[in-house]
Amino acid sequence: MGLPQRWREICSGFERPFWIANFTEIFERLAYYATSAVIAIYLSEQLHFSSELTGTLLGIAGFVVYALPILAGTLADRFGFRRALMFAYLVLSAGYFLLGSLAAPWMEPLRGAIGDKWLVLTLLLIPALGPGVVKPCVAGTTARASAENVRSLGYSIYYTLVNIGGALGPLMAWLVRKRLGLGIPAVFRTAACCAFLMFWVTLFFYREPGQPGEVRVERISSALKNIFVVLGNLRFVVFLLISSGFYVVFWQVWITMPIFMRRYVDANADVDRILSIEALTVICLQIVITYATRRMAAVRAIALGFLISGLSWILLAVHPAMSTLAALLVVLALGEITQAGRYYEYCSRLAPPAQQGLYMGYAFLPIAIGYAIGGPLGGYLLHEFGSVLMRPARMWWVIAAIGVITAILMWLYDRIVKPQAAGAS
Repeated sequence: MGLPQRWREICSGFERPFWIANFTEIFERLAYYATSAVIAIYLSEQLHFSSELTGTLLGIAGFVVYALPILAGTLADRFGFRRALMFAYLVLSAGYFLLGSLAAPWMEPLRGAIGDKWLVLTLLLIPALGPGVVKPCVAGTTARASAENVRSLGYSIYYTLVNIGGALGPLMAWLVRKRLGLGIPAVFRTAACCAFLMFWVTLFFYREPGQPGEVRVERISSALKNIFVVLGNLRFVVFLLISSGFYVVFWQVWITMPIFMRRYVDANADVDRILSIEALTVICLQIVITYATRRMAAVRAIALGFLISGLSWILLAVHPAMSTLAALLVVLALGEITQAGRYYEYCSRLAPPAQQGLYMGYAFLPIAIGYAIGGPLGGYLLHEFGSVLMRPARMWWVIAAIGVITAILMWLYDRIVKPQAAGAS
């Protein structure tokens, strides 16, 4: 196929909702990663929570963020992506604003009544509801508003735009927190403004996508029953469970690594700013890596990505420094690029008509499990290797081992199960 013909297919292969939904996703991710870049430091340094408590709270909130798409995805199939997106952006606006107001005088009665731990957990769970709704809606819109011959490209575009938000978010956090001198609470309030703006964009510009012959679920009870339909697909469930190991490893970047760097490497480290390196690497090398692995079977590409990301943590274990962290983020991003696009494509191609939201919701289950396990585990390892054994860098050998084991399990999955639905692209 010639380049001009391929370009025409790309131009005609995406409907308007695809571009609007992915545009809002940039700002949703910008807000999410801006707050994620500073929340661990905020809990640890300003609220003086222990590393175990910080990890547990972030693990719970992260689990809600990425487990909710299972329910939200199937309900979005019933009520429509437009309504779900509008609801999500309103919830995000309120949640981020409340987090940014934690130190406000009008919050004092609540802090005194229920204590900082429970109040922070409650406030973390409010904005956690938003991404859980946005993700299956945007991923489902990509499935519905993309022609079959460009769907794989559509998910690459989706993933690239997600990483634009992921790159700008930590930079925005650093700019607001340090360069403007407004502090961490202002980061949360800025995130609230971003989410509120996307509510209006969705209201005025987004229209519900659809596909010819698609049958929408008419009853809520039927939509909820569909949640259990996926559990009957054993091949898919095993795939999701193995993939969870990758995210136990990956989320340490946001949960324990910022605390580790500021506690044991440099107390004044601008961790929020350097976190942008990972997403910037994804943006710059996404097309190159996707092209290089295009002939590789999907599950094998996923296993390779898991291996690369797991091995990246050895760098920080051997030589803890800001320069090493930058190199780690580059290698971690290479592993993420290798597996991510193929992962979402694999999941989307297993989805029956009218259930894209449901299946793409389940695609985020490993991310939720990774947060739920990775948060408490990371906090425990940081305490055990740092405060008890006084060898904090050794914790990263454990994280690297989890990544390698996950890659081996995915390779065995490919050899034994041999999934046919998502073999080669």
